[in-house]
Amino acid sequence: MSSRARIGIVVAAVVVLVVGFIIANGSGDDDKAKTTADTTAVAPAPSDTTATGGTATQATTPPPSAPAVPTVTVVDAKPQGGVKRITFTKGDTIKFRVKSDTADEIHFHGYDVHKDVKAGGSATFSVPATIEGRFIVELEDHGTQIAEVEVDPS
Repeated sequence: MSSRARIGIVVAAVVVLVVGFIIANGSGDDDKAKTTADTTAVAPAPSDTTATGGTATQATTPPPSAPAVPTVTVVDAKPQGGVKRITFTKGDTIKFRVKSDTADEIHFHGYDVHKDVKAGGSATFSVPATIEGRFIVELEDHGTQIAEVEVDPS
């Protein structure tokens, strides 16, 4: 098989993979489909040097996205949707964010971490999960519980 024929086969395979991917991920949401198509690339793999002289293609996919950071939203000094329950496993990292329209000090009890939040601002907590149990997160000055963090045994 000639070099041009092999290149033609690789190009055709890449086109088929890209078209198949776009069709499989079509959701009717043009923006989402465009974003997915724009961020996913298919590249040919290095040439196979076996006696057959064949080539291979390899699809590359974006790395998996990090899990979303749990967010507690505070409106008028109260947790929107009620007290948020967040669970972690001992040995992991406890990570959550508080967005507030009220200025206050946020106190993560048990771990005894305090952070100030300005009105319209946010504060992010990130601590190693070293203590098992249930812990209150509150707006300190208002005395209002906004979250409960549970750390389960590993």
